[in-house]
Amino acid sequence: MLLKLKRTPGLYLVGFMGSGKSAVGRLLADELGWFFADIDEDIEKTEGVSIAEIFDNRGEEEFRRLEQEALRKRVQEVECGKPMVMALGGGAFADPANRKMLDERGVTIWLDCPFPRICARVEGHTHRPLARDPENFQRLYDTRRDIYAKAEHRIEADTDDAAAIVGEILKLPIF
Repeated sequence: MLLKLKRTPGLYLVGFMGSGKSAVGRLLADELGWFFADIDEDIEKTEGVSIAEIFDNRGEEEFRRLEQEALRKRVQEVECGKPMVMALGGGAFADPANRKMLDERGVTIWLDCPFPRICARVEGHTHRPLARDPENFQRLYDTRRDIYAKAEHRIEADTDDAAAIVGEILKLPIF
């Protein structure tokens, strides 16, 4: 196993909303015998409301603050030696401070899912506030690809078979 991963056992799944981070993360954590955390779920549990409600009532800036706080708490657990696979929200990796924190404390993996597959997954879902406007949704996807490319590893995620994606992650030279 990669020395960096031994010191801070954190695998951070990044990628656009609907790319499969939560499904793949749960399965990967189970396969490794590690803990799993979904940052969006952590926020909803702490705040007692949905992500969509936070966006609608408090705005994206407040959501990003909550997201960074939730991420820091989970990364502290990793720093204390708790092995964890973490699914990040689609915008968490866009913040340079978050990227630096993750890069220094584990391994980042981009689940690169094609836009048509993402659209099929999020279509009709009202809990994704940034997907409500199709034009902005496409623009956001295009913009964030360059950011996700800064992850240490890239995994093609053009399938609905989470086990196949986990299999590809397990082939990475970090284990």
